Amino acid sequence: MISYNEVRPGMFIVFEETLYEVLEASFLRMQQRKPVMKVKLRDVIGQKVKELSFQPSDDIGEADLERMNARFLYARKGEWWFDEVGNPQNRFSLSDEQIGEKKNYLVEQTEILSIWFNDTFVGIQLPAKIDLEVIEAPPSIKGDTASGGSKAVTVKTGARVNTPFFIQTGDIIRVNTETGEYVERVEKGV
Repeated sequence: MISYNEVRPGMFIVFEETLYEVLEASFLRMQQRKPVMKVKLRDVIGQKVKELSFQPSDDIGEADLERMNARFLYARKGEWWFDEVGNPQNRFSLSDEQIGEKKNYLVEQTEILSIWFNDTFVGIQLPAKIDLEVIEAPPSIKGDTASGGSKAVTVKTGARVNTPFFIQTGDIIRVNTETGEYVERVEKGV
C-alpha cells in the first residue's frame, strides 16, 4: 500500500480493485480541512478517465507491473509487431488502439519498454527522444528566420511536427516523444 500523498503522474495504481494510470496529481491543503490529493486517473482496461480526491484513509495499492525490453519490428493491417530484446522467438502484436498516439514515434528497430499487469498489456514506454527523418517540408523563404517562427513538417511515421524554418526534406530531427515537440536537427539532409 502507498500513502495518498505518494501518488505521482505516470504511476500505475490499484484502487477499488481496478488498475489505473495516474495522469495528473496535485496535493491540496485547504484551511480547516483535511489535505487531499486530487488526481486524474485513466482506467487501463476500460480507457475511461475520471477525477478523484484521495484522502489519508483511502487504500491505494501500487500495481505490480512486469516490464519487458522489446523492439518494434513492423506494422501491418493495424497490428504492431514486437519481439523481446535478447529473445527474438518471443514475439507479440498490439492493435492500433493499444498503441494509441505513440505510433507517431515508432520506427523499425526502436527499442521500447512494454508494460504488463497480470498477463494483460498495459502500455508501452518510448525513449524520451527519438530521431525521425523529415519526408515533407514546405520551402523556406530567405529572411524567414528573423521572425523566429515555425513551420509544420511531416516525418517518416506520418506525424506532423512544428520545426524552425531552416528544416528541410531529408533532414533528421530529434523529437520529444512526451510532448511531440522538435528538439534539434541531428543531421542535415542531402
